[in-house]
Amino acid sequence: MRFLTAGESHGPKLTVIIEGMPSNMELTSDMINQELFKRQGGYGRGRRMQIEKDTVEITSGVRHGITLGSPITLVITNDDHKHWLKVMGVDPKDDTEPIKRVITKPRPGHADLVGGMKYRHRDLRNVLERSSARETAARVAVGAVCKALLNQLGIEIFSRVVEIGGARDHHDYEIEEIKQHNDNNDVRCIDEAVAQQMRDVIDNAKSKGDSIGGEVQVIVQNVPAGIGSYVHYDRKLDGKVAQSVISINAFKAVSFGAGNDMKHLPGSLVQDPIAYNETGYYRLSNQLGGFEGGMTNGMPIIVNAVMKPIPTLYKPLDSVDINTKESYKASIERSDSCAVPAASIVCEHVVAFEIAKEILDEFQSNDLMQLQENIERHKAYIKEF
Repeated sequence: MRFLTAGESHGPKLTVIIEGMPSNMELTSDMINQELFKRQGGYGRGRRMQIEKDTVEITSGVRHGITLGSPITLVITNDDHKHWLKVMGVDPKDDTEPIKRVITKPRPGHADLVGGMKYRHRDLRNVLERSSARETAARVAVGAVCKALLNQLGIEIFSRVVEIGGARDHHDYEIEEIKQHNDNNDVRCIDEAVAQQMRDVIDNAKSKGDSIGGEVQVIVQNVPAGIGSYVHYDRKLDGKVAQSVISINAFKAVSFGAGNDMKHLPGSLVQDPIAYNETGYYRLSNQLGGFEGGMTNGMPIIVNAVMKPIPTLYKPLDSVDINTKESYKASIERSDSCAVPAASIVCEHVVAFEIAKEILDEFQSNDLMQLQENIERHKAYIKEF
Protein backbone atom coordinates (compact mmCIF):
# COMPACT_ATOMS: atom_id res chain seq x y z
CA MET A 1 0.00 0.00 0.00
CA ARG A 2 1.16 3.52 -0.73
CA PHE A 3 -0.31 6.98 -0.94
CA LEU A 4 0.44 10.36 -2.44
CA THR A 5 -0.84 13.75 -1.30
CA ALA A 6 -0.97 17.01 -3.24
CA GLY A 7 -2.11 20.54 -2.47
CA GLU A 8 -1.06 23.80 -0.86
CA SER A 9 -2.24 25.36 2.39
CA HIS A 10 -4.35 28.03 0.68
CA GLY A 11 -4.79 26.19 -2.61
CA PRO A 12 -8.18 24.98 -3.88
CA LYS A 13 -8.00 21.49 -2.38
CA LEU A 14 -5.95 18.67 -0.92
CA THR A 15 -5.92 15.48 -2.96
CA VAL A 16 -4.92 11.98 -1.88
CA ILE A 17 -4.53 8.78 -3.91
CA ILE A 18 -4.25 5.52 -1.95
CA GLU A 19 -3.23 2.35 -3.76
CA GLY A 20 -3.29 -1.16 -2.35
CA MET A 21 -6.38 -1.31 -0.14
CA PRO A 22 -8.21 -4.65 -0.40
CA SER A 23 -11.57 -4.93 -2.07
CA ASN A 24 -14.91 -5.49 -0.33
CA MET A 25 -14.16 -3.29 2.70
CA GLU A 26 -16.81 -0.88 3.94
CA LEU A 27 -15.73 2.75 3.50
CA THR A 28 -17.81 5.93 3.54
CA SER A 29 -17.08 9.65 3.62
CA ASP A 30 -18.63 9.86 7.09
CA MET A 31 -16.07 7.39 8.47
CA ILE A 32 -13.26 9.66 7.29
CA ASN A 33 -14.98 12.92 8.25
CA GLN A 34 -15.30 11.81 11.87
CA GLU A 35 -11.50 11.61 12.08
CA LEU A 36 -10.97 14.91 10.23
CA PHE A 37 -13.29 16.61 12.71
CA LYS A 38 -11.12 15.44 15.61
CA ARG A 39 -8.01 16.91 13.97
CA GLN A 40 -9.62 20.35 13.83
CA GLY A 41 -10.40 20.45 17.53
CA GLY A 42 -8.33 21.06 20.62
CA TYR A 43 -7.62 23.95 22.95
CA GLY A 44 -5.19 26.50 21.53
CA ARG A 45 -6.14 26.29 17.85
CA GLY A 46 -6.19 29.42 15.70
CA ARG A 47 -8.80 31.04 13.47
CA ARG A 48 -8.05 28.75 10.52
CA MET A 49 -10.02 25.98 12.22
CA GLN A 50 -13.06 28.27 12.34
CA ILE A 51 -12.80 28.83 8.59
CA GLU A 52 -12.06 25.32 7.32
CA LYS A 53 -14.67 22.64 8.00
CA ASP A 54 -12.81 19.70 6.55
CA THR A 55 -14.95 17.14 4.77
CA VAL A 56 -13.79 14.57 2.26
CA GLU A 57 -15.20 13.55 -1.09
CA ILE A 58 -14.39 10.05 -2.33
CA THR A 59 -14.00 10.24 -6.11
CA SER A 60 -12.68 6.79 -7.00
CA GLY A 61 -12.08 3.28 -5.68
CA VAL A 62 -15.38 2.94 -3.82
CA ARG A 63 -18.79 1.90 -5.11
CA HIS A 64 -21.90 1.98 -2.95
CA GLY A 65 -19.79 2.21 0.22
CA ILE A 66 -17.54 -0.77 -0.62
CA THR A 67 -13.91 -0.61 -1.80
CA LEU A 68 -13.14 -2.00 -5.25
CA GLY A 69 -9.45 -2.80 -4.80
CA SER A 70 -8.56 -0.02 -7.26
CA PRO A 71 -6.89 3.28 -6.22
CA ILE A 72 -8.96 5.39 -3.82
CA THR A 73 -9.00 9.13 -4.42
CA LEU A 74 -9.93 11.52 -1.60
CA VAL A 75 -10.47 15.26 -2.04
CA ILE A 76 -10.65 17.85 0.77
CA THR A 77 -11.75 21.28 -0.43
CA ASN A 78 -10.10 24.32 1.15
CA ASP A 79 -13.01 26.66 1.93
CA ASP A 80 -10.59 29.55 2.54
CA HIS A 81 -9.21 29.38 -1.01
CA LYS A 82 -11.87 31.80 -2.27
CA HIS A 83 -10.13 34.55 -0.30
CA TRP A 84 -6.76 33.66 -1.84
CA LEU A 85 -7.60 33.47 -5.54
CA LYS A 86 -5.31 36.38 -6.47
CA VAL A 87 -2.52 35.02 -4.29
CA MET A 88 -2.66 31.30 -5.10
CA GLY A 89 -4.18 31.25 -8.59
CA VAL A 90 -2.93 28.63 -11.04
CA ASP A 91 -3.29 30.66 -14.26
CA PRO A 92 -0.40 32.83 -15.50
CA LYS A 93 -0.25 36.32 -14.01
CA ASP A 94 -0.24 39.57 -15.93
CA ASP A 95 3.34 40.89 -15.77
CA THR A 96 2.05 44.37 -14.90
CA GLU A 97 0.27 43.06 -11.79
CA PRO A 98 2.46 42.65 -8.71
CA ILE A 99 2.47 39.32 -6.87
CA LYS A 100 0.47 39.63 -3.67
CA ARG A 101 1.59 38.61 -0.17
CA VAL A 102 5.18 38.00 -1.12
CA ILE A 103 7.29 36.67 1.77
CA THR A 104 10.98 37.51 1.94
CA LYS A 105 11.49 37.32 5.71
CA PRO A 106 11.83 33.62 6.65
CA ARG A 107 10.44 32.40 9.97
CA PRO A 108 12.96 30.63 12.26
CA GLY A 109 12.06 26.99 12.74
CA HIS A 110 10.13 26.71 9.47
CA ALA A 111 11.16 25.37 6.07
CA ASP A 112 11.02 28.91 4.61
CA LEU A 113 14.70 29.79 4.21
CA VAL A 114 16.18 26.38 3.46
CA GLY A 115 13.30 25.50 1.15
CA GLY A 116 13.81 28.73 -0.75
CA MET A 117 17.48 27.91 -1.14
CA LYS A 118 16.82 24.35 -2.29
CA TYR A 119 14.10 25.13 -4.85
CA ARG A 120 15.40 28.62 -5.78
CA HIS A 121 12.27 30.51 -4.74
CA ARG A 122 12.61 34.25 -4.11
CA ASP A 123 9.04 34.35 -2.79
CA LEU A 124 9.09 32.10 0.27
CA ARG A 125 5.32 31.66 0.09
CA ASN A 126 6.10 29.00 -2.52
CA VAL A 127 7.73 27.03 0.30
CA LEU A 128 5.43 27.61 3.24
CA GLU A 129 2.26 26.82 1.31
CA ARG A 130 3.33 23.19 0.91
CA SER A 131 5.43 22.80 4.06
CA SER A 132 2.44 23.96 6.13
CA ALA A 133 0.82 21.53 8.56
CA ARG A 134 -2.34 21.91 6.49
CA GLU A 135 -1.10 18.81 4.62
CA THR A 136 -1.71 16.72 7.72
CA ALA A 137 -5.44 16.85 6.97
CA ALA A 138 -4.69 14.64 3.97
CA ARG A 139 -2.62 12.27 6.10
CA VAL A 140 -5.43 11.97 8.64
CA ALA A 141 -7.78 11.08 5.79
CA VAL A 142 -5.39 8.30 4.73
CA GLY A 143 -5.12 7.10 8.32
CA ALA A 144 -8.90 7.06 8.62
CA VAL A 145 -9.09 4.64 5.70
CA CYS A 146 -6.42 2.52 7.37
CA LYS A 147 -8.30 2.58 10.68
CA ALA A 148 -11.38 1.31 8.87
CA LEU A 149 -9.29 -1.63 7.64
CA LEU A 150 -7.68 -2.29 11.02
CA ASN A 151 -11.10 -2.25 12.66
CA GLN A 152 -12.19 -5.05 10.31
CA LEU A 153 -9.18 -7.03 11.57
CA GLY A 154 -9.96 -6.49 15.26
CA ILE A 155 -7.08 -4.02 15.71
CA GLU A 156 -7.78 -0.87 17.70
CA ILE A 157 -5.75 2.34 17.66
CA PHE A 158 -6.22 5.46 19.78
CA SER A 159 -4.20 8.32 21.25
CA ARG A 160 -3.98 10.82 24.10
CA VAL A 161 -2.01 13.89 25.22
CA VAL A 162 0.50 13.20 27.99
CA GLU A 163 2.11 16.63 28.45
CA ILE A 164 1.80 20.24 27.31
CA GLY A 165 4.46 22.76 28.28
CA GLY A 166 5.47 21.00 31.52
CA ALA A 167 1.94 20.16 32.66
CA ARG A 168 2.17 16.36 32.65
CA ASP A 169 -0.23 13.54 33.41
CA HIS A 170 1.91 11.15 35.47
CA HIS A 171 -0.80 8.56 36.09
CA ASP A 172 -0.16 4.97 34.99
CA TYR A 173 -3.51 4.18 33.38
CA GLU A 174 -4.86 0.87 32.21
CA ILE A 175 -5.25 0.81 28.43
CA GLU A 176 -9.01 0.40 28.61
CA GLU A 177 -9.21 3.53 30.76
CA ILE A 178 -7.26 5.53 28.18
CA LYS A 179 -9.48 4.26 25.39
CA GLN A 180 -12.64 5.27 27.21
CA HIS A 181 -11.55 8.73 28.38
CA ASN A 182 -9.04 10.08 25.85
CA ASP A 183 -11.63 12.36 24.20
CA ASN A 184 -13.29 13.62 27.38
CA ASN A 185 -11.93 17.17 27.09
CA ASP A 186 -10.46 19.67 24.63
CA VAL A 187 -6.81 18.86 25.42
CA ARG A 188 -7.30 15.06 25.23
CA CYS A 189 -5.79 14.54 28.69
CA ILE A 190 -7.25 11.82 30.93
CA ASP A 191 -6.78 13.66 34.24
CA GLU A 192 -9.17 16.64 34.36
CA ALA A 193 -7.02 18.54 36.89
CA VAL A 194 -3.96 18.23 34.64
CA ALA A 195 -6.13 19.18 31.66
CA GLN A 196 -6.85 22.54 33.29
CA GLN A 197 -3.14 23.02 33.99
CA MET A 198 -2.54 22.46 30.27
CA ARG A 199 -5.13 25.08 29.33
CA ASP A 200 -3.49 27.54 31.71
CA VAL A 201 -0.07 26.91 30.12
CA ILE A 202 -1.54 27.45 26.65
CA ASP A 203 -3.28 30.68 27.71
CA ASN A 204 -0.07 31.97 29.23
CA ALA A 205 1.88 31.29 26.04
CA LYS A 206 -0.82 32.91 23.90
CA SER A 207 -0.88 36.04 26.07
CA LYS A 208 2.83 36.47 25.39
CA GLY A 209 2.56 35.91 21.64
CA ASP A 210 4.37 32.63 22.12
CA SER A 211 3.64 28.94 21.43
CA ILE A 212 3.95 25.73 23.39
CA GLY A 213 4.62 22.05 22.59
CA GLY A 214 4.14 18.73 24.34
CA GLU A 215 4.05 14.95 24.19
CA VAL A 216 1.43 12.57 22.80
CA GLN A 217 0.97 8.82 23.02
CA VAL A 218 -0.49 6.39 20.49
CA ILE A 219 -1.60 2.86 21.48
CA VAL A 220 -2.34 0.00 19.09
CA GLN A 221 -4.05 -3.14 20.44
CA ASN A 222 -4.36 -6.66 19.06
CA VAL A 223 -1.62 -6.56 16.41
CA PRO A 224 -0.46 -10.18 16.00
CA ALA A 225 3.15 -11.09 16.77
CA GLY A 226 5.66 -11.31 13.95
CA ILE A 227 4.70 -8.23 11.91
CA GLY A 228 7.88 -6.51 10.64
CA SER A 229 11.29 -8.14 10.33
CA TYR A 230 14.74 -8.25 11.92
CA VAL A 231 16.61 -9.25 8.75
CA HIS A 232 17.44 -5.76 7.47
CA TYR A 233 17.40 -2.22 8.85
CA ASP A 234 14.70 -0.90 6.52
CA ARG A 235 12.31 -3.75 7.29
CA LYS A 236 12.07 -3.08 11.04
CA LEU A 237 8.54 -1.91 11.76
CA ASP A 238 9.41 0.25 14.75
CA GLY A 239 11.89 2.05 12.49
CA LYS A 240 9.17 2.65 9.90
CA VAL A 241 6.77 3.95 12.55
CA ALA A 242 9.45 6.24 13.98
CA GLN A 243 10.25 7.72 10.56
CA SER A 244 6.59 8.33 9.81
CA VAL A 245 5.98 10.03 13.16
CA ILE A 246 9.03 12.28 12.82
CA SER A 247 7.80 13.31 9.36
CA ILE A 248 4.80 15.05 10.98
CA ASN A 249 5.26 18.82 11.10
CA ALA A 250 7.03 19.97 14.30
CA PHE A 251 7.60 16.44 15.70
CA LYS A 252 11.14 16.11 17.05
CA ALA A 253 11.33 12.93 19.15
CA VAL A 254 9.78 9.47 19.22
CA SER A 255 10.15 6.48 21.56
CA PHE A 256 8.42 3.20 22.36
CA GLY A 257 7.17 1.80 25.66
CA ALA A 258 9.20 3.09 28.59
CA GLY A 259 11.04 5.24 26.06
CA ASN A 260 13.35 7.88 27.51
CA ASP A 261 13.04 6.40 31.00
CA MET A 262 15.13 3.42 29.85
CA LYS A 263 18.31 5.44 30.20
CA HIS A 264 17.75 5.44 33.97
CA LEU A 265 16.88 1.74 34.30
CA PRO A 266 18.93 -1.49 34.53
CA GLY A 267 18.34 -4.16 31.88
CA SER A 268 16.46 -6.34 34.34
CA LEU A 269 13.73 -3.68 34.52
CA VAL A 270 13.63 -2.94 30.79
CA GLN A 271 13.32 -6.36 29.14
CA ASP A 272 9.85 -7.96 29.18
CA PRO A 273 9.76 -11.52 30.67
CA ILE A 274 8.00 -14.11 28.49
CA ALA A 275 5.11 -16.31 29.68
CA TYR A 276 2.65 -18.77 28.12
CA ASN A 277 -0.93 -19.79 28.82
CA GLU A 278 -3.90 -21.20 26.91
CA THR A 279 -4.08 -18.06 24.75
CA GLY A 280 -0.43 -18.30 23.70
CA TYR A 281 2.74 -16.36 24.45
CA TYR A 282 2.63 -13.03 26.24
CA ARG A 283 4.93 -10.68 28.18
CA LEU A 284 4.76 -9.97 31.92
CA SER A 285 5.45 -6.29 31.24
CA ASN A 286 5.50 -3.99 28.21
CA GLN A 287 8.52 -1.76 28.71
CA LEU A 288 9.56 -2.24 25.07
CA GLY A 289 6.23 -0.97 23.76
CA GLY A 290 5.24 -4.03 21.75
CA PHE A 291 8.42 -4.38 19.66
CA GLU A 292 11.36 -6.77 19.81
CA GLY A 293 13.95 -6.87 17.03
CA GLY A 294 11.90 -4.61 14.82
CA MET A 295 8.89 -6.96 15.01
CA THR A 296 5.62 -6.87 16.92
CA ASN A 297 5.58 -9.27 19.88
CA GLY A 298 1.81 -9.34 20.42
CA MET A 299 1.75 -6.81 23.24
CA PRO A 300 0.11 -3.39 22.74
CA ILE A 301 2.23 -1.03 20.65
CA ILE A 302 3.01 2.11 22.65
CA VAL A 303 4.36 5.10 20.69
CA ASN A 304 5.43 8.28 22.50
CA ALA A 305 6.16 11.41 20.44
CA VAL A 306 7.22 14.98 21.22
CA MET A 307 6.01 18.01 19.29
CA LYS A 308 8.04 21.21 19.49
CA PRO A 309 6.29 24.57 19.94
CA ILE A 310 4.88 25.84 16.64
CA PRO A 311 7.50 28.15 15.12
CA THR A 312 5.08 30.79 13.84
CA LEU A 313 4.99 33.35 16.65
CA TYR A 314 2.89 36.48 17.11
CA LYS A 315 5.95 37.90 18.84
CA PRO A 316 8.30 37.01 15.98
CA LEU A 317 11.99 36.25 16.31
CA ASP A 318 14.84 37.93 14.45
CA SER A 319 15.29 37.06 10.80
CA VAL A 320 16.95 38.41 7.66
CA ASP A 321 15.24 39.70 4.52
CA ILE A 322 16.54 37.51 1.68
CA ASN A 323 16.48 40.44 -0.76
CA THR A 324 18.09 43.23 1.28
CA LYS A 325 19.99 41.00 3.76
CA GLU A 326 18.85 43.42 6.48
CA SER A 327 17.71 42.22 9.90
CA TYR A 328 13.95 42.11 10.43
CA LYS A 329 11.38 40.42 12.59
CA ALA A 330 10.13 37.26 10.88
CA SER A 331 6.90 37.26 8.89
CA ILE A 332 3.71 36.41 10.77
CA GLU A 333 1.28 33.88 9.34
CA ARG A 334 -1.98 32.89 11.00
CA SER A 335 -1.15 30.20 13.53
CA ASP A 336 -2.06 28.25 16.66
CA SER A 337 -0.57 28.87 20.09
CA CYS A 338 -0.72 25.11 20.71
CA ALA A 339 -1.63 22.26 18.38
CA VAL A 340 -0.63 19.31 20.58
CA PRO A 341 -4.19 17.90 20.98
CA ALA A 342 -4.70 18.01 17.22
CA ALA A 343 -1.21 16.60 16.68
CA SER A 344 -2.13 13.55 18.75
CA ILE A 345 -4.83 12.81 16.16
CA VAL A 346 -2.35 13.24 13.31
CA CYS A 347 0.15 10.96 15.05
CA GLU A 348 -2.52 8.32 15.62
CA HIS A 349 -3.35 8.27 11.92
CA VAL A 350 0.21 8.10 10.57
CA VAL A 351 0.83 5.14 12.90
CA ALA A 352 -2.38 3.55 11.60
CA PHE A 353 -1.02 3.80 8.06
CA GLU A 354 2.29 2.11 8.93
CA ILE A 355 0.59 -0.74 10.80
CA ALA A 356 -1.96 -1.29 8.03
CA LYS A 357 0.71 -1.13 5.32
CA GLU A 358 2.88 -3.69 7.08
CA ILE A 359 -0.04 -6.08 7.51
CA LEU A 360 -0.95 -5.77 3.84
CA ASP A 361 2.69 -6.42 2.92
CA GLU A 362 2.82 -9.48 5.21
CA PHE A 363 -0.36 -11.23 4.05
CA GLN A 364 -2.01 -11.79 0.69
CA SER A 365 -4.80 -9.25 0.72
CA ASN A 366 -6.53 -8.63 -2.60
CA ASP A 367 -9.85 -9.08 -0.82
CA LEU A 368 -10.79 -8.31 2.78
CA MET A 369 -12.04 -11.82 3.54
CA GLN A 370 -8.83 -13.31 2.14
CA LEU A 371 -6.81 -11.03 4.41
CA GLN A 372 -8.90 -11.92 7.47
CA GLU A 373 -8.49 -15.65 6.81
CA ASN A 374 -4.72 -15.33 6.36
CA ILE A 375 -4.33 -13.42 9.61
CA GLU A 376 -6.41 -15.95 11.53
CA ARG A 377 -4.20 -18.78 10.23
CA HIS A 378 -1.13 -16.82 11.30
CA LYS A 379 -2.55 -16.27 14.80
CA ALA A 380 -3.31 -20.00 15.14
CA TYR A 381 0.25 -20.85 14.14
CA ILE A 382 1.76 -18.31 16.55
CA LYS A 383 -0.34 -19.64 19.42
CA GLU A 384 0.91 -23.19 18.95
CA PHE A 385 4.54 -22.33 18.20
